[in-house]
Amino acid sequence: MHSILPLPVQPVKPGTSTGQHFWHSTERTLDSYSPVDGQLIARVYLSTRADYDKVVDTAQEAFHQWRLLPAPKRGDIIRQMGDQFRQYKRELGTLVSYEMGKSLQEGLGEVQEMIDICDFALGLSRQLYGLTMHSERPGHRMYEQWHPLGVVGVISAFNFPVAVWSWNAMIAWVCGNVCVWKPSEKTPLTALACQQIISEVLRNNDVPEGVSCLVTGARDVGEWLSRDPRVALVSATGSTRMGRAVAANVAERLGRSLLELGGNNAIIVTEHADLDLAIPAIVFGAVGTAGQRCTTTRRLIVQENIYEDVKNRLAKAYAQIRIGNPLEESIHVGPLIDKQAVAGYKAAVDEIRRMGGTFVVEPGVLSGDAYTSGCYVKPCVVEGDNAWDIVQRETFAPILYVMKYSTLDEAIAIQNGVPQGLSSAIFTLNLREAEHFLSVAGSDCGIANVNIGTSGAEIGGAFGGEKETGGGRESGSDAWRAYMRRQTNTINYGTQLPLAQGITFDL
Repeated sequence: MHSILPLPVQPVKPGTSTGQHFWHSTERTLDSYSPVDGQLIARVYLSTRADYDKVVDTAQEAFHQWRLLPAPKRGDIIRQMGDQFRQYKRELGTLVSYEMGKSLQEGLGEVQEMIDICDFALGLSRQLYGLTMHSERPGHRMYEQWHPLGVVGVISAFNFPVAVWSWNAMIAWVCGNVCVWKPSEKTPLTALACQQIISEVLRNNDVPEGVSCLVTGARDVGEWLSRDPRVALVSATGSTRMGRAVAANVAERLGRSLLELGGNNAIIVTEHADLDLAIPAIVFGAVGTAGQRCTTTRRLIVQENIYEDVKNRLAKAYAQIRIGNPLEESIHVGPLIDKQAVAGYKAAVDEIRRMGGTFVVEPGVLSGDAYTSGCYVKPCVVEGDNAWDIVQRETFAPILYVMKYSTLDEAIAIQNGVPQGLSSAIFTLNLREAEHFLSVAGSDCGIANVNIGTSGAEIGGAFGGEKETGGGRESGSDAWRAYMRRQTNTINYGTQLPLAQGITFDL
């Protein structure tokens, strides 16, 4: 086993608790293997149903104290968490890279997102604004205020094992909620490391045990969260299939869900594009995190007059991509998360060949001393058809489909012609094209960019998508409202009791 973080992340004795999360009363364990070299990183205890119930009960108790702490004070505690993440940025970013397989620069960038959302939450702690409004009745005042929901369940995915959790947790905490985190079973150690880091902050501030909780496991734990009436909101990031199950379970009990699901993102390149800007954005969007981002560029829609030029430029750029150990800073692309993902990549390639697809950049699974885990694949580019079933689905791998168009409306129809609606982009220096793309007749996605790619998001903006992407919004803007309940208040400060709508009721 490898030790990357100088933190006490080894499991303690079953049945005990440490800091702000419970360990488990069972000897069942989950082994975390690195896709980088296939080595065992750590063995983590799995939560039983008894463990889970104990965690949620404790979280409920903690909520009654945490919600009474003034929001600016909660913000200051989160600021201290951000300071701890700054202190451990290199170690935690390295662990993210090693356990998940993304490049070291991306691992460090993910930790920076956590730091940024802590800063955002600090500012938000003094901006949880309501509204005042005029009453139709004399001597009355009306206003709205926002209160925390209670227990928030966070189900996170392997591709961003810590950043997306922090988008949810930091905002939920500053709003006065408590959190129960179910990390991906493919990346449990990064979650344990984050818990260790923030637990010290919570203890130093005498925060009640249960404000931050962690439960480990697979689908069964997610089902417990989604079916549990004690959990007011379930925020789930993952596949559309998983999201449908979570949404159905939560809706059945009339709970709240926030869903961030699949993406099938496209970039439109018009004949007015600056290709020196477009090509790097396309390549990073398509191969970053080995194609395992929800915002990965999966489709490239190119105006027919520049189609051949763009293809040639892409082939030249892909030839410069360095694939290998993501802990080496010169490497662009690391491994897929596991051999199951490699099998999905190979199945997609086989289906493309059956459909008669022509590869601009050839696919392949890499082998040899540098690729001992068996999880390394070649990013590929294929001339495809938007109507193909394989193009309509999200394959979590670095496969880019290129297709041509004639008119901009045709390009927008192709882009919107998939079940998903997360991220989209257009490259053009033509103002009319850009504005049309952003108009009501343009992109139907939750994110629409001009002259930047589909991949990546700033924490200041609300993140999320439409259609099968789930409709949720996380992180910035007014996404905080999803973690709170709205209350309308009316105060009668007069001596009369006029009723609404002029109704009279004499007794």
